Amino acid sequence: MENEELQQWVEKVSLQYFNKPFLHKATFNSRLKATGGRYFTTSHNIEISPHQLQAFGKEETEKIIKHELCHYHLHLLNRGYRHRDQDFKQLLAYVGGSRYCNTLPERGASKQAPYRYVLQCTDCNQQYYRKRRMDTSKYRCGKCRGKLLIKQLDKR
Repeated sequence: MENEELQQWVEKVSLQYFNKPFLHKATFNSRLKATGGRYFTTSHNIEISPHQLQAFGKEETEKIIKHELCHYHLHLLNRGYRHRDQDFKQLLAYVGGSRYCNTLPERGASKQAPYRYVLQCTDCNQQYYRKRRMDTSKYRCGKCRGKLLIKQLDKR
C-alpha cells in the first residue's frame, strides 16, 4: 500500500466514523516499530507504521487509524485529546479504536534474549543472571554480602 492509498483510507474512516473530514496528511513511517502510529499536534499530520499493516492486516491497522483520528478530531475541537483524558477514552470506545497496538513479532523475540552474564558470589556461590554487563565493584551478594565475580555466558 502506498501513501496515497493510506490518505484515502484515513479520509474514508474519518467521514465514516467521525462524520468529519480529515484535511491534513497521512503517511507511512517505516521507522515506527514500537508504536502503531502517531499524531502531530503542530502540523495535524498522522503517521502510521507499515509494519503493523504487514504483520496484523487491515483490521488492526484501521483500529490504529481510528485511534490517531481520535487525537486529531479532539485536538481540533479543543477537547481532551490525550490518552488520559475522559473525552479521548469515550470517543475511542465509541468508534472502536484500539487503545494499544500489538507488539510486532520481531520485537517480541528480541525481548526474550537469553542472559549473557552470570554474577557469582565468591562466598556462597549464589548466581545472578543478567542481560547487561555491570560494574561488580559497586554491588555485593544479596544473600551473604560477599564479593561478586562476573562471567560471560556466550559471545554475540
